[in-house]
Amino acid sequence: MTTTGTGGSAGPAGPAAARAGAASGGAGAARATGGADAARASRAARVSGGAGAASTAGASGAARATGGAAAARATGASGAARGAGAARAEETGPVVIRTRGLTKRYRGGQLAVDGLDLTVPGGSVFGFLGPNGSGKTTTIRMLMGLIDPTSGTAEVLGRPMPGAARTVLPEVGALIEGPALYGFLNGRDNLLRYDRADPTADPRTRRARVDEALARVGLAAASGKKAKAYSLGMKQRLGLAAALLRPRRLLVLDEPTNGLDPQGMREIRSLVRELAAEGTTVFLSSHLLDEIEQVCTHAAVMARGRLIVQGPVADLAAGARGRLAVTTPDPGDAARILREHGLTGLSADGDRLTADAPPAAVDLADLNAALVSGGVRVRFFGVERGSLEDAFVALTGEGFDVAG
Repeated sequence: MTTTGTGGSAGPAGPAAARAGAASGGAGAARATGGADAARASRAARVSGGAGAASTAGASGAARATGGAAAARATGASGAARGAGAARAEETGPVVIRTRGLTKRYRGGQLAVDGLDLTVPGGSVFGFLGPNGSGKTTTIRMLMGLIDPTSGTAEVLGRPMPGAARTVLPEVGALIEGPALYGFLNGRDNLLRYDRADPTADPRTRRARVDEALARVGLAAASGKKAKAYSLGMKQRLGLAAALLRPRRLLVLDEPTNGLDPQGMREIRSLVRELAAEGTTVFLSSHLLDEIEQVCTHAAVMARGRLIVQGPVADLAAGARGRLAVTTPDPGDAARILREHGLTGLSADGDRLTADAPPAAVDLADLNAALVSGGVRVRFFGVERGSLEDAFVALTGEGFDVAG
């Protein structure tokens, strides 16, 4: 649900959301309408005038219950990696987001976020990565002041949240969980209403800024269409446009490519790069590893509510062991010879065979020679670099189709 403006009643979301609402303007947009849409919009009118297009998942604005107890393997060596990642981030310059021991436990004992120590350097495109249910959205809701943490601290733009929401949120654009729109209004009128709810927005430039935001997300041609007729991808674009109505120091995007086709995903990635080049820090949560690798400079990996590792994307991927790859019409013989030479983790897919990369002491030329002398016709032989996916699986033992 997109959040824009403020001032109305706290509604079911509680006092934390009311604080977030106080940061960003009146609820005139909601009052001007009637019926269920107006009620939903009134609840939503909390952050987007001051924090772009932040959103909530249900009519009550209650946070998703996510996460759980962390796996034991997420500690130990990964804890050292977390500390090193935080240190590297702080060395690069100003810190835009910092959390220390941030924890959220819901009624009933469900632990959604567990002792999060996160450091987001200014000017970065920071990927917040984890499976669905790993605690990413709960973390973002705490950062935006929409829900209170159980314990720990969070700072955004150098100020404590949620206490400094009134000062911080006007400098933040956000799209959280999906936009909430006035279905009976067209795209342009939705943005005009969101902008009117922001007391810091200049009414003299309102229409020009709305047109520019629509153009940036590729909705100029569809701006006269009613929002209720928009596809999921178009609604995502409109929510992003709401977050871009004014220049922001920080842009927080929760699964921004949800519902988009491949071309739309490429356009959003391109837009994120443009915003970063203009000096905006972008905090982007996703469960799509490929998306993070393509667009982000830094990343943090979450699993079951715990931070597993954080740091520059290149460093995280480099920390993963590569895979030896062999292409041959004789995969059976190749697998036998590689096993004889101590290689493990063999996997065959047609004429392609992969294995865990051998230790540095093993000469790849000798392995290749052994294959050839054993009668294997080698068409390709080499070690492929580790990916962010390899790093994630190595740290957690999980794939990204696992819900915490």
